[in-house]
Amino acid sequence: MKRFQLRLLKEGISSKAMFLLTILIFSSFVAIFVTLSLKSSLVVSEYSLKELLFSSNWDPERYSFGFFPAIVGTGYVTLISMLFAVPIAILSAIYISEYASAQKSVFLSSFIDILAGIPSVVFGLCALLVIVPFVGVYLGPALGIETTGMCVFTASIVLAVMVLPIIISLSVEALKSLPIELRDASLSLGATKWETIKGVLLKGASPGIFSAILLGLGRAFGETMAVAMVIGGKNQIPRSIFSAGQTLPSLIVSSFGEMMSIPIEQSALIFIALLLFLIVTFFNLIARYINTRLKKRWHL
Repeated sequence: MKRFQLRLLKEGISSKAMFLLTILIFSSFVAIFVTLSLKSSLVVSEYSLKELLFSSNWDPERYSFGFFPAIVGTGYVTLISMLFAVPIAILSAIYISEYASAQKSVFLSSFIDILAGIPSVVFGLCALLVIVPFVGVYLGPALGIETTGMCVFTASIVLAVMVLPIIISLSVEALKSLPIELRDASLSLGATKWETIKGVLLKGASPGIFSAILLGLGRAFGETMAVAMVIGGKNQIPRSIFSAGQTLPSLIVSSFGEMMSIPIEQSALIFIALLLFLIVTFFNLIARYINTRLKKRWHL
């Protein structure tokens, strides 16, 4: 009897502790949002959203805070990186989940997990040593384009490599979570393995794969250090993918240290952080919603 009561007491304490930890995590989320909102209120009260988001003039010394070049640069880098990463990630996920042996699947999944844990500054450093010289010395001249290699294209390649692990891992999970009956039914009707993958499995796992792509998009959108190291750091609208540019996260990194004593510029950069926070949160919520629909669809 005493053991039973002690067990109930432990379960009650554990349940309350986990509830408090959950509240703490949610409170941290709210605290970040409130802090960013309050700190960015100064620039929002002085300038309209139209001025901030669609002006191309970034000159803090003259109190001009136009984010449009950085917004365009962020869009370019994110879009190009996803165009590189998504096809490779989906094909890799198909191989790992449907073609690779159990031993190979475990090995490749472990390797992908390791890749996901590498610090972004390491990717940036490798890009400086390898990709930047390749683009500047070989690729650019071969295409008749003058470039230093510090450009939107280089940043996009780095980002593509960085988002691959998250898209591959979640896509593999989406494919493996499908009921085995789907595969058996398709194969029993005479479909080949590839026809089953293309016509049944990809269609069934599409919500989960789309969720993975959105999470990768959120990672690419908010990545800072690796991009700041190779994009060139020029606050201009890129004329081509081989032009130097700027992204919203790299603008924060390149400007924050020199403006701590200027409240209005500090508020402007914190407003960028608020935008990134809201956009990445939106991507994650949409991805979670789609993933939930996948589980309900297949009664998982």
